[in-house]
Amino acid sequence: MIDRGNEEWIASLRAQGETAQAQALADLRLRLQRGIYFYLSQDRSDLRGLSVQELTQMSEDLAQDATLRVMDNLDNFRGESRFTTWANKIAIRLAISDLRRARYKDFSLDELTAEGELLPVSSRLARAAAPTPEKVAERDDVMEKIEIALKEALTERQYQALVAVALKGIPMDVLAERMGTNRNALYKLIHDARRKLKNHLEAQGISTDYMMNLFQN
Repeated sequence: MIDRGNEEWIASLRAQGETAQAQALADLRLRLQRGIYFYLSQDRSDLRGLSVQELTQMSEDLAQDATLRVMDNLDNFRGESRFTTWANKIAIRLAISDLRRARYKDFSLDELTAEGELLPVSSRLARAAAPTPEKVAERDDVMEKIEIALKEALTERQYQALVAVALKGIPMDVLAERMGTNRNALYKLIHDARRKLKNHLEAQGISTDYMMNLFQN
């Protein structure tokens, strides 16, 4: 690999001659592949069960996409850091995004319906760190009312969005794509759902402060 300064990287990647640009692209892809491999192997505990070969293949695939992403964003490079540092940040963000999407590739909105039990999470919450049997019973009663309120107060779409984000931990961008909407519209949908749920519970005498005190450790 050729060691280049910032201006040299930009000039080489924009070079008209195929040979000069091809060499710069190959060097960039290799640098990004190394950075991604280090991230996957050292910073991602959830990937430690993968072999070196599997991690290498993942990093090579991601480096290909990251190289294209860097090329698309060359005009945004301001020279405030080393070019390779800037490019690696783009590559790592891309890796994080791809891994997050892969984690939820089997996520289905059909699973988030207002039929049957809400989620196993609710029962675990209700029993967590309860100091007395009385507190356990009180928490169970409130969680049951929350589940009923979720089903009664919200539309199916509000229910799906709120459960997916607040209880399932589905990333906003993944959920927005799956629901055929955008982040801004999804934010509003969840905001309206929370407001309706809050009003519904308060009408039953269950305030936010009460719930926070009830479930705190």
